Amino acid sequence: MTEISNVTHKIIGVAVIWNNEKQILIDRRLPTGTMANLWEFPGGKIETGETIEECIEREILEELGIKIEVGKHLITVDHTYPHLRVTLTVHHCHYLSGIPQAIECAEVRWVGLDELDNFDFPEANGEIIAALRKR
Repeated sequence: MTEISNVTHKIIGVAVIWNNEKQILIDRRLPTGTMANLWEFPGGKIETGETIEECIEREILEELGIKIEVGKHLITVDHTYPHLRVTLTVHHCHYLSGIPQAIECAEVRWVGLDELDNFDFPEANGEIIAALRKR
């Protein structure tokens, strides 16, 4: 028997943004709210009528002020936290232009794949990091 959960379900487009130096752009969540101060791969909630690719492009421009090209799908992660269920649809993205700014986050940073263990990420991001290491 399946348990029906009353937690909110969010479908989120997530970008793994690569620059020409093979670094990934991560951002640190604001110090308030759920999962405060944790690092994450940027992205956001899909809006009605939007494709995942359009969502990712829009969110990155709104939250970080940069233009990206959305590339191939990496992984889809379904994860349930005590307060929230998320479906993270993750795409490789290529950085095109602009200077990354912390518009809706506390900090942004370019890091190498081997540096990701130095940052605290929300639990669901572990599957993304594992998928990146397999590529």
